[in-house]
Amino acid sequence: MDIENLRQQYTRAGLRRQDLKSDPFEQFEIWFKEACAANLLEPNAMILATASAQAEPSVRTVLLKYFDREGLIFFTNYESRKSRQIQENPQVSLLFLWLPLERQVQIIGTAAKVSTADSLKYFTARPRGSQIGAWSSQQSSIISSRQILEMQFEQMKQKFMNHEVPLPSFWGGYRVIPRSFEFWQGRPNRLHDRFLYSRQDEQSWEVNRLSP
Repeated sequence: MDIENLRQQYTRAGLRRQDLKSDPFEQFEIWFKEACAANLLEPNAMILATASAQAEPSVRTVLLKYFDREGLIFFTNYESRKSRQIQENPQVSLLFLWLPLERQVQIIGTAAKVSTADSLKYFTARPRGSQIGAWSSQQSSIISSRQILEMQFEQMKQKFMNHEVPLPSFWGGYRVIPRSFEFWQGRPNRLHDRFLYSRQDEQSWEVNRLSP
């Protein structure tokens, strides 16, 4: 299969320093709203990169559920591979890829568990099927067939049939606290616009243009 000639010219827009907000959270919110307004599939999907204490890397896609000036929050099984790696090495990276807008945002920071109260607040807002699914899957563990998973789901469905589904002790959220943001806008001839925000202290960020 010949793929070397697969090319796309990025011509939608440019990105100038004077157009950027001084606060990367504000800039991220602007781009995130534009991604939502463009009706992209799963605009809150983000690639999460983690590494173990032995520097073995792993990547997967998770869903952003909340963000504010304190960080970006996703939820998962605390016994999953991603969680085990975060416990060993809390340094992580996030990547939002909005190709129809010819944009990417990369965020590097530290991941930490959110409070049980915050996890419970989100868990109770989930569809009941998703709540039961959290109880049914030992995430990242080896299973012999899908039938096993479906049987576990039915067992949990019966178990919680007549009452609310409780928050599992092994399930909850992580907040990624950024120390850098990079905003990337595709441009013709691969001369893309890239701007890096680096945290200086709790209130201020340094902004620099990067060569593509």
